[in-house]
Amino acid sequence: MFEDVIAADPMLLKFDGACVRRVVDRSGAEVAEHAHDWPVLAIFVIGAYWNRTELGERFIEGPSAILYRSGVAHRNTIGPAGFEQLEIEFDPAWLGRPMPVDLPVVHWVGGGTGLEARLLARQCVRDTDESGFRAAMRRFIETACRETRPAPAGWVGKVTQRLKENTAAKIGDLAGDIGLHPSWLGAAYKRAAGEGVQEAAARFRVERAARLLRETDEPLAGIAIDAGFCDQSHMNRTFRRLLGRSPSAVRDDRARLRQASA
Repeated sequence: MFEDVIAADPMLLKFDGACVRRVVDRSGAEVAEHAHDWPVLAIFVIGAYWNRTELGERFIEGPSAILYRSGVAHRNTIGPAGFEQLEIEFDPAWLGRPMPVDLPVVHWVGGGTGLEARLLARQCVRDTDESGFRAAMRRFIETACRETRPAPAGWVGKVTQRLKENTAAKIGDLAGDIGLHPSWLGAAYKRAAGEGVQEAAARFRVERAARLLRETDEPLAGIAIDAGFCDQSHMNRTFRRLLGRSPSAVRDDRARLRQASA
């Protein structure tokens, strides 16, 4: 997801009209209702949470993004694996485009926008210039607001649940469980979920390991095995690829957790 990037500081980018922060919550945390003076684009990284706004409650998991208009109150309940996201707060005048939607909150979960959100997330943790980042923001918001797609088929959730339960599950076995052809399943799952089957399996391992790193003192080697990695080196490589930083750096997040346990 974030190959070969370095991002140790919660404030990742700061310009006159925009800033990007990494926000990390521990499992079970309750994030009190709050709002922002500028619009905020929140991009999923790992974990899951229940998002509550004036439009109701939505469970957020997997590649996704949420756009809050300025002043819109929202609160979150964090799932059992914790949660990490990137928050892009921006002045619409800095963006140089009118907001393309009138709704107070817009959710994009999975699909093509989920894939695009991951690409924008890479921009957030690279040493990028202001004009390049602003152009990436414009492209994402305009493309996302044009996307229309049906709700994902029921089999997508079944495959996701199987991967959570067994991150070593093979595509052939997953396809057999739902009566689909393996060669079709891989591409169809990526279109629906915003990430491939193996990418999802790797993310679930990282989520388990990240929670243990942030909330326990268990040694890294033990965490690697507990989370389903072959060994600590395998965990290190996967963290670098998905998060752009090492397990040791993720362990340091405990000093910056937004909320204590509920």
